[in-house]
Amino acid sequence: RSGCAINAAVEVLGDPWSIIVLRDIMFGNRRHFRELLAGNEEGIASNILASRLRQLVEAGLLTRDDARRGQRATYSLTEAGIQVLPIMVALGNWGLAHRQGERRLRIRAELLRDGGPELVEAMMDELRELHLGVPRPDPDAPRPSELLRAAYQAALAESDDASAND
Repeated sequence: RSGCAINAAVEVLGDPWSIIVLRDIMFGNRRHFRELLAGNEEGIASNILASRLRQLVEAGLLTRDDARRGQRATYSLTEAGIQVLPIMVALGNWGLAHRQGERRLRIRAELLRDGGPELVEAMMDELRELHLGVPRPDPDAPRPSELLRAAYQAALAESDDASAND
């Protein structure tokens, strides 16, 4: 460990599965183990998911609300976890510029890129409300998650239409 800030960040965020788990919590609002396991596009194994959730809690990016008997544990982002969002946007921008992918899976990154810092900040405010209980500055403003969800659904419908016409 060199003490380098980049190295310190990579020690927490450098594992691809950690980034994927955070992505699924941020953008998919998947907050329980089974939701994260079943809803993951990349096919994360249950032992890897358990390990990454534990590491993210230990690193201070997530909290885990212990469930009572018969209930599911809930994972929530901390402020440090929420502040990973601009990093996710930067990674998405790089991926858009330098990698290919399915339209429906690229749409979120495109919207966040095109929405600029204002959309990213609004998304962070929404995550603070959802995970930390901090009210959004403008509670009447449209929720960024709804915009992203609608765009994903539209891209999915386009994809289905294109497949049907082939």
